[in-house]
Parts: sequence; C-alpha cells; structure tokens
Amino acid sequence: QVQLVESGGGLVQAGGSLRLSCLASGRTYSISSMAWFRQAPGKEREFVAGIRWSGMVTSYSDSVKGRFAISRDDARNMVYLQMNSLKPEDTAVYYCAADRETRWPLTVVKNYDYWGQGTQVTVSS
Repeated sequence: QVQLVESGGGLVQAGGSLRLSCLASGRTYSISSMAWFRQAPGKEREFVAGIRWSGMVTSYSDSVKGRFAISRDDARNMVYLQMNSLKPEDTAVYYCAADRETRWPLTVVKNYDYWGQGTQVTVSS
C-alpha cells in the first residue's frame, strides 16, 4: 500500500506562483510513475503532469506546458509541481497519483492505483 499526501495549495492572484508537494509513504518501492491531476467543480478529473522514475521522463497537458514543471526527489520520496503564471482557469483541487507500473497513456485516470486527498488551488483575477 502507498499513501500520498499533498500540500502547498492556497489562494494566489493571477500571474502568481505556487509549488505543490506530494509525500509518498508506505511501499514506495512499488511506484513506477507519479502524476498530478486536477478537478474543478462539475468537471471531470484531468491530467496535468506526470513523471516516470526511470529516465525521469515527463509529460504535460497542453494547457500547462511552459508554465508548470513536475520534478521529483527520490531520496525524500517527494514529487513537486511548480506552477507559474497561474490563471483563474487553473483553479481546482489538485491530486497526486501513483501507479505500480507505468501504463500508457499517463493521462488516463484509471491507470493510477493510489491517490492523495487533494489540495485546493484558487487563482483570483
């Protein structure tokens, strides 16, 4: 079993920055890839960014390319999402996710086995 805990969400003005953190615990050796998803009220959960441990291959949603960056620190079992140039449409609950083995594509919700509780990000105009 793997537990994921997100932190770093909050309220920020448009154009500002936030860095989200995800701490993994438990059987972290079983993790193959990790990702960030987000979900706004009344909308489906959508892929934001993903990273594989092997080769540190990353993937981004078109809506966040050039603004967000996913990174990891395997020594600390941490994954980060640096969010710059935030827009009101980025407002959502952000979730950290992990899978036992990398299943393509990384953008599919059902391909992940573990989820955090979510952290709220609100971007004001």
